Formats: sequence, structure tokens, C-alpha cells
Amino acid sequence: MANNMRWRYGDTNPVTLPVSSSTAIDIGDLVFVNGGTAVPASDLSDAGTESSNQEAFHDAFVGVAMQCSPAGSTDPIRIATTGVFEFDATSATYAVGALIGPDEDATGVQLENQVVTEVATANLAIGRCAKAVDPAATRVLVDIVSTVLKGGPQAAA
Repeated sequence: MANNMRWRYGDTNPVTLPVSSSTAIDIGDLVFVNGGTAVPASDLSDAGTESSNQEAFHDAFVGVAMQCSPAGSTDPIRIATTGVFEFDATSATYAVGALIGPDEDATGVQLENQVVTEVATANLAIGRCAKAVDPAATRVLVDIVSTVLKGGPQAAA
């Protein structure tokens, strides 16, 4: 997905992380940390099920990329660890406070970098719905909270 500034409001409390030269990250990508480097959600190794992938991502979730990193670059990028972001979402209604996590692509083997969905439990979530969506729509405001840096939504697994 192309660079898409998804930040809408709120403090972003940014951090910077290096990116491996073989990794490409776009603005607006959901990012996790792996071996000290920033990695987009789609690069997470498949854990077998959507909920297993969501939980593994939740456990290493850093935030949302505020800068891009083209393949070949190793320059550190700024990543928002908090704030409200507007994401593409599975078509549904969303209640304020609903738990939101990354969505899995149609192949069922990798997470989407910039698409979210409602999840059942906090250990699958990266944030909460910040504005009710009714009738059903394909965009949702999400108040994200980094698990790694801020202890975002997380129940005992």
C-alpha cells in the first residue's frame, strides 16, 4: 500500500528505530520490532491462524510508521506509539472502545500493513475504536497504544 498519513489527532509520542536494508516500510504501516529493527505487519512469520498472528503482532507492536523507508535504506524512521489514526477496515459497525487489531489478508498467511478489524480480546489488539461507526463502513478511527513502549491493550495470554 502506498504511503498514507493516517494520523488524525492526539500525541504521537514517537520513537525512532532502524530498518533493515531488505525491508520496505510505508507511512501508515503498522510496525512491530524484531531484533531491534522496525518491521511492517506483513513481514510477521505466519503463526497458523489469524488470531495467532494477531497475538504475535500485538506482543511486539511498536506503533504506526510516520516516515517511509524504501528497500535499501537503513536510516532510522519515526514511529508513533500513541495517537488516533484512521485505518481501512473490514466492513462492519464499530462501537467506541471496541478492541481493534490488524486484519489478515485473503491468503490467510500474513497480516495487512494498513487494514484493521475488530478483535475479541485485548491480547489481539493494538488499540480501541475512537469514534463509533454505524452504519457499517470500511474506515475506522483507532486510538493506538504501543505494547512494547506503553503496555497497550493486553490481557494475560
